[in-house]
Amino acid sequence: MKYPSETLARLIEAFTRLPGIGEKSAQRIALYLLRDGRADVEPLSRAILALKEKVGRCSVCFNLAEEDPCGICSDPQRDHGVVCVVEDLKDLLAIERAGGYRGLYHILGGVLSPLDGVGEDDLRIRELLGRIGPGLREIIVATNPTMEGEMTAGHLLPLLKAKGVRVTRIARGIPFGGALEFNDAVTVAKAMDGRVEME
Repeated sequence: MKYPSETLARLIEAFTRLPGIGEKSAQRIALYLLRDGRADVEPLSRAILALKEKVGRCSVCFNLAEEDPCGICSDPQRDHGVVCVVEDLKDLLAIERAGGYRGLYHILGGVLSPLDGVGEDDLRIRELLGRIGPGLREIIVATNPTMEGEMTAGHLLPLLKAKGVRVTRIARGIPFGGALEFNDAVTVAKAMDGRVEME
């Protein structure tokens, strides 16, 4: 579509690169920002710049954080003897939103997917194995119940068992092919409560 302003067209194009925003939504957002003036635009632009400048990855679990280690890893109220392994940040947020889990996390950064060229070296598996030491009682494998998630869980099991740690898998309260982020809090909480020993 041809827009009356090249600057407006560039902004709309930039918004359409964001996940879940099509051209019509991008156009509505851009026109809203244009109409509302500086009062909304300046705080938004400062927040976006601050996000890029201040937010990084936790060196322990790879969660997003403004401090290192992150608030979860440094919280003395959390159970440091249990680590929940998730694919990405959305899964961590889904478990936190469900409540009840008080251990630590490890974000793999994806799942094994040979068809997409994602192998063991592309994930944070080495870092996970490096976290296993005295005091770590259990690792909960909470990869999504997809073919790739199951393949990743199966790949992790012998590596973790060789380190002598108890390995459990979240229960099947989440449907096969579903993702943690799209399930309600009760389903995610039940899946965490019903986790089973991996064999």
